[in-house]
Amino acid sequence: MLVIGSRGSQLALWQANYTQEKLAARGIEARIEIIHTKGDRILDSPLSKVGGKGIFTREIEDALLDGRIDLAVHSLKDLPTELPKGLTVSAVPQRADPLDAIVGGKLRDLKFGATVGTSSLRRIAQLQRLRPDLVIKDIRGNVDTRIKKVESGDYDAIVLAAAGLRRLGWQDIISETFRADKMLPAAAQGALGIETLESGAGREAVMPLDDPWSRFCVTAERTMLEELGGGCQVPIGAYSTMEGTDLFLTGGVFAPDGSEMIRFTAAGDCTKPQELGRSVAKVLFQRGAGRLLGVSQTSHE
Repeated sequence: MLVIGSRGSQLALWQANYTQEKLAARGIEARIEIIHTKGDRILDSPLSKVGGKGIFTREIEDALLDGRIDLAVHSLKDLPTELPKGLTVSAVPQRADPLDAIVGGKLRDLKFGATVGTSSLRRIAQLQRLRPDLVIKDIRGNVDTRIKKVESGDYDAIVLAAAGLRRLGWQDIISETFRADKMLPAAAQGALGIETLESGAGREAVMPLDDPWSRFCVTAERTMLEELGGGCQVPIGAYSTMEGTDLFLTGGVFAPDGSEMIRFTAAGDCTKPQELGRSVAKVLFQRGAGRLLGVSQTSHE
C-alpha cells in the first residue's frame, strides 16, 4: 500500500483524499499520513517574519527522501520552483479555477476604508491599485479560520484562491471572482502538484493522473517565476491559457504598495512552456522588474 503525505488542514486533506480516490479508481491502494510542517506550527505569524519559501513543504519532502511516504500532494503554488535533489513533480492533475476570489462583498461595493484581509504581497499590491482607500490587514490561518474572521466582523472582506473555496464546498460565499486582467493570480494557482522520488512505485502510480494541458500552463508560469527569482510570497502574478496548440502567458510584477505595475503577455508553442516562461521573464526584466523585486537579471541567468 502506498503512503500519501499531507498537511492536516481541511484543504490539504481534501487534496490528499482526491488523489487517494483517483488512485483507487485505478486499483491502487493508498493511505494518508499527516505530516506537520513548520508553516503549520507558525500559522498565525506573518510569512514575512519567518521566511515563506518551503515552510509548508520541507518536512513532507524530507519524508519522501527518507522513504516514509511514497507521494506528497501540494497546492502547486506553494511548492518552491527548485525542488530537493531526487524529487520531481510526477503529476499535475486537471487544474481547477486559477483565479482569486473575494468573500464579504464585491470589491466595488465595499465601503470607503473597508478592512480587507490577505497575507499575499501580490494581492495587496493589486488591491491597492484597484482601491487605494482600502485598509489591508495581514490575515493568517487556514481557509475556515479566515472565513470566520469575516463572519465575526474582524474584517469586512478577505481575498482567497477561488479553487480552495470551491474544493471545500464554499463556492456560495464567493462574492466575486476577479478576472485575470483585474487581479493576476499566483503562478500555478488552482493546480495540484503530486511530488515523488524521481523513480519508484509512487512515481509509477501517479504519472497517469497527469493532465498535459494543465502541466503546460503551470510549467510556463513556474518557469517565469523561477527566472524572476520569486516564490509564493513576492508580488509576482502569472496566468496562462491554451488556445488550440498555442500557449498564452501573462506575467506581472508589482511594487509592494501598488504604485507601479509591469505586465507583459506573449504566446508560444504549448510544447515549449519553459521557453515561453523564460521569454516573458526576460521582457519583464527589460521593463524594470528587477528594480521592483530588488534583484538583477544576471543573478538568475
